[in-house]
Amino acid sequence: MSAKASANDVAEAVGEAMYERDIAAQSLGITLKEIRPGYARMTMPVRPGMINGHDLGHGGFTFALADTAFAYACNSYNQVSVAHIAEITFIAGARNGDLLTAEAEERAFAGRSGTFDVTVTNEQGEKIALFRGHSRSIKGAVVPELPITR
Repeated sequence: MSAKASANDVAEAVGEAMYERDIAAQSLGITLKEIRPGYARMTMPVRPGMINGHDLGHGGFTFALADTAFAYACNSYNQVSVAHIAEITFIAGARNGDLLTAEAEERAFAGRSGTFDVTVTNEQGEKIALFRGHSRSIKGAVVPELPITR
């Protein structure tokens, strides 16, 4: 990919590079479905080992899915970014066998700080959780040979 790559091309390359190294996402069955500047959509199947004592998906796994989508969205410009603050509101419980989708979207960016909202839904489109993450850009590019597009 050349230095004249489009912002969408850069975001896709960043997503591929991050996923290749993202052992946590891979082990949870999280899959990157779409990425573009400031946006990522990821899915995760709820498996038996993710069910809590109330026969619901453990909230920690839902948080992990939302946090992962947030990470891909905030790094999609190829500027290394990390979570600074994150919070989640659980709306409904996930169930064994559900396929959850996390859709992360940038809401604001100023200086080195970004704000992203993530909505987690099940296959019926029902909201499972709402997540807000605040990112902080640090030095470096996710894919050093590509430009930072922000």
